[in-house]
Amino acid sequence: MIMSSVKSLAVTLAAIAAITAATLAGIGGAVADDWPSKPIKVIIPFGAGSATDVVPRIALEQLQAQLGQPIVIENRPGAGSATGTAAVAKAEPDGYTLLITSSAFTVSPAMYASLPYDPVKDLAAVIPVGGSPSVLIVPTDRGFKTAADMVAAAKAKPGSFNFATVGAGSAVHMAAEKFRLAAGYEAAHVPFKSGAEALTEIIAGRIDYYLCPIGTALPMIKDGKVTALAISSPKRASALPELPTTVEAGFKDSTYDVWLGMLAPAKTPKPILDKLYAEMAKALAMPAVRQKYAQMGIEPLPLTSAEFATQISREIAGNAALVKAININPK
Repeated sequence: MIMSSVKSLAVTLAAIAAITAATLAGIGGAVADDWPSKPIKVIIPFGAGSATDVVPRIALEQLQAQLGQPIVIENRPGAGSATGTAAVAKAEPDGYTLLITSSAFTVSPAMYASLPYDPVKDLAAVIPVGGSPSVLIVPTDRGFKTAADMVAAAKAKPGSFNFATVGAGSAVHMAAEKFRLAAGYEAAHVPFKSGAEALTEIIAGRIDYYLCPIGTALPMIKDGKVTALAISSPKRASALPELPTTVEAGFKDSTYDVWLGMLAPAKTPKPILDKLYAEMAKALAMPAVRQKYAQMGIEPLPLTSAEFATQISREIAGNAALVKAININPK
């Protein structure tokens, strides 16, 4: 009799669970169907005019047309991108506040002793906007033909070389340090306020090398004002297909991914996240968007939301080890 009652209870609970799941799925679908019904705010935690600001606006303009609702972009720089990122992490998880950030997102946990958000628990990866390969450039008067030439010169005069970045802890800085450690030489870090300023110093010959976003350096490379030696991404860049990667140039474990991507508050309903992913993927695939990105050196980065989340977690761990290796103390 007791066994019969237990079995009956189990059947009842299973039925309730099935009904609940079906109901929630129906609600989730309805939520996604209604979204968006008002303007969407996208926070970019970097200043206006930066690559992290200019590049995503192209895809967001297309996304706005597809969704039929205004997309309001708000630049909110500060604290190494933590200010704007925290605003999204703490926002209502309803799909109306989103984040566009860069791979600097995965550096911040190692650079700051305490962040006002948890990068894994408080934010959900939606979709990469694209990859931005970095190119190793040097002054033309150095006469280097390959990355190996530059490394040999740096090793021949220990401590005499310097390199440009756009600030300690930036993706550009991490890429340069990873290459330096892989190649095994010493060089002084010289941070600048902007990529344009760093590029000017390379052209003038006051800086020995710069691992620069390819879109920034491309015009100068084509005009012969700087010499490009290698690409620090895992694969060659379509904008400069003749250049080898740093690994192809002979430096194992020297690659560094630089990307732009969209994230949302972690508790945003999955049906909304799925719809957002699908619509953003559609926008990124539009010929006009792809053409503009190709001109800027932005490479497609076709990852699912789950794959993007995995990459973010992997990079957070990798950057923590890198920051420790170059002896940067968290702020």
